Amino acid sequence: MRLQGLVVTTEEELRQCLSVRKEVFVDEQQVPLDLELDEFDASTSACRHFLIRDGELPIAAARYRMYDERTAKLQRIAVRQPYRGKGIGKMMIDMMEDDIREREIASIMLDAQTHATRFYEKLGYATVSEEPFLDAGIWHVRMTKTITE
Repeated sequence: MRLQGLVVTTEEELRQCLSVRKEVFVDEQQVPLDLELDEFDASTSACRHFLIRDGELPIAAARYRMYDERTAKLQRIAVRQPYRGKGIGKMMIDMMEDDIREREIASIMLDAQTHATRFYEKLGYATVSEEPFLDAGIWHVRMTKTITE
């Protein structure tokens, strides 16, 4: 594998992110397209989008946006099926956390699909929601991590 992670700056890179997310969330997990795409996907400046490629092939995508002035919210974290279990998800989270640290943002939150909670726990995230909740027909829990004091 020839992995390259990057912050999305072009419309073509954004299109590649959206194609990964469509494959994972819409095709694989049956999330309706109108729930998967929103106003934060309209441009590269609407929020921070991230992409990982293997050579020229887009294999993972994610984004974060500001939830409040001290908290970034990670969203739409997707790794194409053939690349799961190979450290790509961790690479994506590390890349986003580094970017968040550089911006001196204090904490991170995310709504994790329940099957992925152990993955996030290994990366230092803690569940803060009292009960799982449905989002786009999939069970989630809210998780947080403090990265600066």
